[in-house]
Amino acid sequence: MSRQDTLTGKQKAAILLISLGPDVSAQVYKYLSEEEIENLSLEISSVKKVESHLKEDVLDQFHQTAIAQDYISQGGIGYAKTVLEKAFGDEEANSIIKRLTASLQVRPFDFARKADPQQVLNFIQNEHPQTIALVLSYLEPEQAGQILSELPQEMQAEIAKRIATMDSTSPEIISQVEQVLERKLSSSITEDYTQAGGIESVVDVLNGVDRSTEKTILDALEIQDPELAEEIKKRMFVFEDIVVLDNRAIQRVIREVENDDLRLSLKVASDEVKEIIFKNMSQRMAETFKEEMEYMGPVRLRDVEEAQTRIVGAIRHLEEIGEIVIARGGGDDIIV
Repeated sequence: MSRQDTLTGKQKAAILLISLGPDVSAQVYKYLSEEEIENLSLEISSVKKVESHLKEDVLDQFHQTAIAQDYISQGGIGYAKTVLEKAFGDEEANSIIKRLTASLQVRPFDFARKADPQQVLNFIQNEHPQTIALVLSYLEPEQAGQILSELPQEMQAEIAKRIATMDSTSPEIISQVEQVLERKLSSSITEDYTQAGGIESVVDVLNGVDRSTEKTILDALEIQDPELAEEIKKRMFVFEDIVVLDNRAIQRVIREVENDDLRLSLKVASDEVKEIIFKNMSQRMAETFKEEMEYMGPVRLRDVEEAQTRIVGAIRHLEEIGEIVIARGGGDDIIV
């Protein structure tokens, strides 16, 4: 067993990025989530020295995996295996394919996992219970659970039982079911639909009504669908909308919120927001804030967003108790 076979995927990724150099690694980071960047950066920082032969092994494995992935995208796993066997021999080809499917999770029904659960439901609900069970077993648990709950009650237990007792299924059967479902979904997804409605649409509408109408609608929604009402509320006023508040309201907000939250929020705020906030502070307070923000150093985007959410929550609370007014459409918010 080679030394690199004992490494975790995260360790291999760290060695790969170190080997590629900072410029290429920076480009790779653009495609990673914040959590992935944090974990990978921590792993990189723990690497003291990369032995040359280990670096070569990891680069070679990455190259093989990239080639195999390219072949899979061209003609599937079977095609990739045939080409790799000719290039590297049977044993090495099997090793590459096994490693690829394990590390990159190349699994059947990948397209279905990216589809809307309702779409998948529409195309499998009239299939045989065993076929439905097969498809659901390859979906994400939350997605499969949503589809299962929408199926007729008399089928649910039967399908759950078939999933629980399902043993290995031949690749040929999986491939046949996969191809049929993919064709159905593709024909549906490629149809041209004009998108209308949605949460952003109702937020735009509510931002244009008077406060009384907005409150009536949101109160009714809180009874009918509390989660939807909360999601709409979150989007009704965002941090950057502070610029629509008058000076008295901004001063009240500054007194209400934690200074740490305000510093974090202003770290990435627009110049317009910073200017209006600092204008409503005393000169000494504004200078202190600017100085502390300079020495704050890099901050996590997640922390900034959480701080801004707390400030928006405080603004909404101040409006609800009548201490500030957020200017909206309609006559009720005209101040005279």
